Amino acid sequence: MEELRSKVQKLIAPSKGTWGIVLEDLNTGEKWEHNEQELFYAASVIKVPIMAAVFQALERKQLSLSDLISLKKEEYVGGSGVLQHLTPGTSLPLSDIILLMIIQSDNTATNLLIDLVGVENIQQTMKDAGMVYSTFYNKLMLSKPNPLGSNRIAAKDVGILLTKMAQGELVSTEASKLMIDIMKKQQVRDCLPEKLPSPYSNFNNGMPAWEFANKTGWIPGTRHDVGIFFVGNRKLVVTVLSEQEDDVLSKRILSQIGNEIYHYLCKEV
Repeated sequence: MEELRSKVQKLIAPSKGTWGIVLEDLNTGEKWEHNEQELFYAASVIKVPIMAAVFQALERKQLSLSDLISLKKEEYVGGSGVLQHLTPGTSLPLSDIILLMIIQSDNTATNLLIDLVGVENIQQTMKDAGMVYSTFYNKLMLSKPNPLGSNRIAAKDVGILLTKMAQGELVSTEASKLMIDIMKKQQVRDCLPEKLPSPYSNFNNGMPAWEFANKTGWIPGTRHDVGIFFVGNRKLVVTVLSEQEDDVLSKRILSQIGNEIYHYLCKEV
């Protein structure tokens, strides 16, 4: 991992922004952290612990994936997602609401789930997972944020959450597997995996196939991508957070970091 660390440091060195990074090789146990306790505006990465809180409620039999959620116009919010464009009164199973929150970063779906499980339960799920620096207070796309604080994340916390998920220890083994399966269906692939071979390739060029269970987050000046890389029998947890950087440049750096991670994992297959 020393070579990978060096390459990633060279990629972020020219940046005028702030970067929080945690890379953990789950096969070798090696880990590299950079600004790991620095707090960043969470953006849509907060949807991963929200998903975990929903699965915690499912584990306790308080909810069922088949529960129908009815869409109400007054609950629609802007930004990412398709639910805001559907006919009010449409009902979807809870499983679809979770899926849309993650793979399309649907903000309306997110707020429905926050109401369903409650802010305090999400905070408790984060605490139970070991997220000691990060905070959650607000639904998304609201004009009046909670005066108690904003949604903030530290790379160290996100790395801990994802490692538990990758090892089958987040909520339960089955819940961890289901959450990873959802994240592998991610539609937003323009950051860490942007330069990788198409997942639809037949990989005849000798490069191994890859999967990435990930979640991005973006607002102007802030761009994140976090997840679990799978290449052959290799697994690596990656958290890359950035702020106060040009949006085009941050996306380019993220894609370069993802490319370096992929080639690092290819060498070990």
